[in-house]
Amino acid sequence: MGGHAGPSHPADLMGGDVSARALELTERRVPFVHARVVRAQAPASAHPGDEAIVHEDGTIHGFVGGHCAQGSVRTAALGALVGGAPLLLRVLPQGGTSFPEAPGAQVVVNPCLSGGALEIFLEPVLPPPLVVVAGDTPIATAFVALADVLGYTTARALPDGHATAVIVAGQGHGDAEAVRAALDAGVPHIALVASRRRGAALLDDLGLDARQRARVHTPAGLDIGARTAPEIALSILAEVVRAVRSPRTTLPLVEDAAER
Repeated sequence: MGGHAGPSHPADLMGGDVSARALELTERRVPFVHARVVRAQAPASAHPGDEAIVHEDGTIHGFVGGHCAQGSVRTAALGALVGGAPLLLRVLPQGGTSFPEAPGAQVVVNPCLSGGALEIFLEPVLPPPLVVVAGDTPIATAFVALADVLGYTTARALPDGHATAVIVAGQGHGDAEAVRAALDAGVPHIALVASRRRGAALLDDLGLDARQRARVHTPAGLDIGARTAPEIALSILAEVVRAVRSPRTTLPLVEDAAER
């Protein structure tokens, strides 16, 4: 005996798409926020387990509630993407609700909700920093080994996508070409392993303007008194960590990361 199955829940139509899109973005190293409904109170349109991806431009792929809830999710998700920390969002209708308390959650009251309430877990998915290391020297080799300990991704050539930093450690072999390529690619942090005099001369030869020169840190690394190749690599990695965690900080530079 047949019967009409009724309309599908919106999330049923795209749940697999959300997982596939998340995998694709992760492989492409594209940041996003994974939003999942963890609690819902009728008559909310979303159900526990509904999920969506919030892109950097605010686009939402998936379903975690109707139009009113989506606006609150979008705003909170973009904030979480900047901060990098997960967030439990409680979306409540105007006039309060008997929804159980959730200590530590961010609460928003959305006056256009028709009733019910939602709790949505927002998890930023950020790719590990990608650092390009140019040069075949002991410092370059030591840097790659240390960066691996921190879970950073390293490459020997600029990718099609965005790189967090470029370490130019050829020590005279292809340094100018590597610095120019990194500048042209828009890499925000470029570290040149060189003495202060050689570094300044190389930048002069490239004819860089003040803004471009400010992006090239030379001598590379924080001043920790480094002498050996692994120590210099550690000082450069420390500088990269500061650039990643505090991108607006002006970093001190090591004086003696000289040509070796």
